[in-house]
Amino acid sequence: MAAAALRAQLNALIGSMFATGIVDENFQYLQSVEQEGFLAEILNLFFHDADKILNEVVLLLNQPVVNFGRVGALVHQLKGCSSSVGAKKVTLSCIHFRQFYEAESKEGCLMALALVRNEFYDVRNKLQTMMQLEQQIAAMGPH
Repeated sequence: MAAAALRAQLNALIGSMFATGIVDENFQYLQSVEQEGFLAEILNLFFHDADKILNEVVLLLNQPVVNFGRVGALVHQLKGCSSSVGAKKVTLSCIHFRQFYEAESKEGCLMALALVRNEFYDVRNKLQTMMQLEQQIAAMGPH
């Protein structure tokens, strides 16, 4: 595929992510940093950290007695790292999660966790596709 077609595909993907509220202005800021590999490095850290946090929340919610304070702290941490990369839908789903851990509702937390995970996996898949397109364009060399 020609570089122009890949660029068009990349631009359409990024435009779609903004239009559907998947990412926000914080993501736009990260894109504007003109340092080789910066965005990919930040996004990979986000993927790793968010995955780790989600796994910890799953473990906590599978306990017979749930430590809702710890669940809340982890969800707050996830909200912070999501917000810092502009993962708007993940951030919003973390805000929604808050009402359930504050109410100490295990069922509500499990439902909110499912939403957060879905939003995270959607964002991660789209951002990984974006990074793959950028790598393909870079591999073609300057045009």
